[in-house]
Amino acid sequence: MKELMPENYTVIDIETTGLDRQGDDIIELSGLKVRNNNIVEEFSSLINPDRNLDYYISNLTGITDAMLQDAPSIKEVLPEFVNFISNDTIIGHNVNFDIKFVHNNLKKHFNSELNNKSMDTMILAKQVLKLQNYKLTTIAQNYNIDTKNNHRGLKDCYITYEVYNNLKSELQKDDEPGFMQQSLL
Repeated sequence: MKELMPENYTVIDIETTGLDRQGDDIIELSGLKVRNNNIVEEFSSLINPDRNLDYYISNLTGITDAMLQDAPSIKEVLPEFVNFISNDTIIGHNVNFDIKFVHNNLKKHFNSELNNKSMDTMILAKQVLKLQNYKLTTIAQNYNIDTKNNHRGLKDCYITYEVYNNLKSELQKDDEPGFMQQSLL
């Protein structure tokens, strides 16, 4: 079981202008580097999408146009973010959403790809828990994890990190392999 549930990985989360990875933009990239199950480094940057945010996104994330006005571009931040992730397994909640946005931007701006293995806490939770839904906040509340100020990249990384560790404990307790490790694309 131990080799199936990594202790060295990077948790990622992004915030975007919407759900369409072709037409919407990343406005925040965040990550936590974890070694031996301990957070050793964090990364977070707002990104200027060169467009105004709609009310729904600003209200959901707390990110405003004023906050993004002097933020760097995706071209400036993305290489740093990919370097931060390195060759780690990527862990996230509904992680394919985040990975596909990152991948599309790498392809568009750098003709490059992200080929890390990934693990999704949403898939893990569906295998371990019986909940009304599998939103990050629902799973976190199940484990009494503070979700105040969620929908910000770094905060969601910390929530995901705690959710992962709780799910990992349950899976190891049950001694069932129960996760799907996959290539990104």
